[in-house]
Amino acid sequence: MSQAEDPRRSDQEVTVEDVRQLMGASTPHFALQLRNRIRNLIAGLPPDHPARVEGEREIARLERLGLLGEVRGEGLSEGERPLPSLSLDGERGR
Repeated sequence: MSQAEDPRRSDQEVTVEDVRQLMGASTPHFALQLRNRIRNLIAGLPPDHPARVEGEREIARLERLGLLGEVRGEGLSEGERPLPSLSLDGERGR
């Protein structure tokens, strides 16, 4: 995934929809690249701008997703261990 931005976005004011387009299909694998793109997109906006507020909220979610991974399903069954890349308590696996 490229961290280069769509040049059409630089010709107009940043909107909440622009942030949502970037965060659309975020996965642990691409979360930190998406975080960087959103950070760059909202960098010049004032603190109370709706797109900045949405972007900062999404940046926090993407950092958790990228660094801690994602747990799906019912969780671990008795005797199972988490994958090395994640654990249920949010710490990095061993």
